[in-house]
Amino acid sequence: MQTPKRNYFKTGIIHFMAFPETIGGEGPVVETVKRIVTDEYFDAIAVSWVKDSGARRQVASMLAQSQMEVAYGAHPRLLSQGLNLNHLDQSERQKAIATLKEGVDEALEIGASSYVFLSGKWEEATQEDAYKALVESTLEVCEYAKSQGDLVMAHENFDQDIDKASLIGPTPLAARYAKEIEKSFPNFGLVVDLSHIPLIGETPEEALIPVKEYLAMIDIGNCVTASPSLPRYGDTHPCFGYPDSENDVPELVAFLRVLLDIGFLNEEDPPVVSFEVRPGEGEDSEVYIANSKRTLNEAWALLD
Repeated sequence: MQTPKRNYFKTGIIHFMAFPETIGGEGPVVETVKRIVTDEYFDAIAVSWVKDSGARRQVASMLAQSQMEVAYGAHPRLLSQGLNLNHLDQSERQKAIATLKEGVDEALEIGASSYVFLSGKWEEATQEDAYKALVESTLEVCEYAKSQGDLVMAHENFDQDIDKASLIGPTPLAARYAKEIEKSFPNFGLVVDLSHIPLIGETPEEALIPVKEYLAMIDIGNCVTASPSLPRYGDTHPCFGYPDSENDVPELVAFLRVLLDIGFLNEEDPPVVSFEVRPGEGEDSEVYIANSKRTLNEAWALLD
């Protein structure tokens, strides 16, 4: 593709994955956010909780000056605390709802325009009851967000049976869920991650076309599914081209081509496409970021 990719989408990065030492809401959050906002390659950033109020104010100030699009990822709030938005125990479900509401407040404080979360654990025997609980929880969180400010609320799909074991899930169920929530909250959407497509067992066409009208954002990254014995097996987001992994330049080309075909990538209102990569033990965040940039540059150049 000869047209610059910036004409078609805003390139973002999931900060708390690229710098996993910050995923708990502590550590060098300010320094690593600055690393991203001072890199003109990026037009968007997704951040998560920042527990220290002073650090949060510094992050908010940098983001306000950056002219970047800002998303808030609530995943660490849920996963680190073992919270489940579709728990069948009402008291447990309320804990998940409460932390997401706290996240909404924080997202607005730092100037985020969108808010991303995930569903809780999936069990085949209780899928329908859990789905109903998820819808109820989502409507409550979305109503709270609407009362506090202007956030695009979005859900990210994960696998059901390899790693995260999330209710949502395969694309048919994601489409049903998005359609139901969108009736009450028209700005609700879905986040599809290239990393999760092999884990869910779908093709890019199967993952994107049925939900094209609900797509809010896209993440791109990698995963390992070949064998549980491999060190980065599952939803661990290794770099592109990692040994025995699923995604590299050819897979990214195919994914971007579907996004172009369905009109999600467009020149009228370019959406956000973010790297979601996480260095493992002994690996370097800067190397992962550089790997991601090169992979996307090459993939874009190879598109027809």
